[in-house]
Amino acid sequence: MSDAAWHSQPFPPEGASAAEGIRNQLGRPELDMLTILVREAAQNSWDARASDTEPVKFEISLREIGPAQMPAWRAALQPNVPPDSDGFELRARLRDSALQVLEVSDRGTKGLGGPTRADVVMDSSRDFVTFVRNIGEPRDRHLGGGTYGFGKGIFYLLSSVGTVLIHTRARNADGVLETRLIGCALRKSYTWIDAEYGRPCRYTGRHWWGVPGEDGLVEPLVDRDAEDMAARLGLKSFAAEETGTTVVVLSPNVADMGPTELGQYLAETICWQLWPKMLARADGSVPMEFRVCSDDVDYEVPNPRTFRPLNLFVKAYDAMSGEAGEELWCGNPRKLLGRLGVAKRPMVGLEPTRASETVDIENVVHHVCLMRPAELVVTYHKGPKPQSENFGYAGVFRADEDLDQVFAAAEPPTHDAWHPSMLDKPDSTYVRTTFTRIGEVLNRRFGESTAVGPSKNTFSLGAASSVFADLMPGAWGSGGASMPVDEGCGRRGSGSSRGTGPRAKVQYLGEPYFTERCGESVLVQEFTAPVVGMQRISARLGILIAREGAGRENVPPLNARVPELIGWQDPHGVFVAAASPMTRGGDGVWKVLIRPVPDTVTDLDLGAAMVEPA
Repeated sequence: MSDAAWHSQPFPPEGASAAEGIRNQLGRPELDMLTILVREAAQNSWDARASDTEPVKFEISLREIGPAQMPAWRAALQPNVPPDSDGFELRARLRDSALQVLEVSDRGTKGLGGPTRADVVMDSSRDFVTFVRNIGEPRDRHLGGGTYGFGKGIFYLLSSVGTVLIHTRARNADGVLETRLIGCALRKSYTWIDAEYGRPCRYTGRHWWGVPGEDGLVEPLVDRDAEDMAARLGLKSFAAEETGTTVVVLSPNVADMGPTELGQYLAETICWQLWPKMLARADGSVPMEFRVCSDDVDYEVPNPRTFRPLNLFVKAYDAMSGEAGEELWCGNPRKLLGRLGVAKRPMVGLEPTRASETVDIENVVHHVCLMRPAELVVTYHKGPKPQSENFGYAGVFRADEDLDQVFAAAEPPTHDAWHPSMLDKPDSTYVRTTFTRIGEVLNRRFGESTAVGPSKNTFSLGAASSVFADLMPGAWGSGGASMPVDEGCGRRGSGSSRGTGPRAKVQYLGEPYFTERCGESVLVQEFTAPVVGMQRISARLGILIAREGAGRENVPPLNARVPELIGWQDPHGVFVAAASPMTRGGDGVWKVLIRPVPDTVTDLDLGAAMVEPA
């Protein structure tokens, strides 16, 4: 096996980039480091996909190198390790009894191929030098997610010792598989006494670990040497004919999360940030497959079609991709900006999680997911907030392919925003107008009008109870209430004592609310039948329609949908499917479950009738 050692880069006479400058190119992102890692690593993997038909397999794994394995790591990484004086703590960390590593790997990608030296001119791939050697090279894939490769800096920023190992396999110019293993470190520039010349020398703070060449350039371990070293270190291996890359982050900054919390957070973050790549194609395959493992425990990445509230964004994506999608245009200069899809529905109150708070979605969804043609999430753009917390909407905007370069240029290094101020006209106009058009659509559908003065032909969804309050007859219960219904709002109507028995009555308990049942949102009203005695409960359902100068309208238009009675839940929690269940009355709390109609207000009238003994 070739002897591997560290080499530190001195400043050449003509100058070079200091490590601090490279680390600072990510700026001061609002997202946390792990979220940026998920986004940037997956984006790199997607851009490196080997096929447009086979899925990319993407995996993040946290594990601990224990005392039994540490001697192998020390033997491999200690030779000529850079000094501690520049804040490079790898030397000290290797003395510890254990070492945490975070492995980010992809398979079904091309791997990092091409020349290993930055000064070699070749027409083939330059992925290796782009990722390992150079900074700021433009992307070489049409409609790729990345731009100038600054995002790879997140691997070094996440490492408390600024060090990563890169294990990759790709096909060379002759089509032959080649495995490579190299180490890279990025800390800060420093001055040190040169051992060869015995004088102070300035160093950039960039370091490489591998096989020293004749001119001092560190080359990667190759093929058998790379595979043997990877096996000694316990790195993820490659199957026969398999290509891809594994980046090993040494001593990751995850001390604020235990293994369980980290695994759950990564799994949910992958879903929030990469869900478009989890949606099945027409043939049933998915663009990317994901796996999360923390401390030898697998954590399932949620299915975005069933994971609340992301399933609403999936619905909006389907709308955007289909006939319901709306084209957004810039008027001057005339240009198609992209397509927008929107979905809305009643929302059961959300419990914010660390991952959802990271994308600024907590209690209510009123956001549009922005993406470029590569269909990687850029950000969740806030729209007007619904006037009811029980109602939410989601949108998806995908930029048009002809403007992909424009939107890419509007992104910071972390690709998590579009800033028109970064562009010149007319490009800045396209990006700025995109937000204007999105706002117009959302305000038209969900928000208050942007026109001066109110429109007397509309009324607030959140104010439905006051609109219909004067339509309410006297009732046993707590009066009118407002609830949003799927694509509009719903409302409990009156309580009633209209039974055939002389004393039977129904008492409403509290306000109506929404919950989820069998994957759908249903309207629930709790009540009691307080009079003791055998009786039958009934429900009359209708729709209230607000019309100026008109009252209640319960007769639906021809072929119109009407609210449906799903069933009842008795005081013991047993579901009762009967249209009119029997009860002995008393203090037991019943529930009536209703499937409402979009864009309507549901009128509910409960009744109870005494039943004569047989």
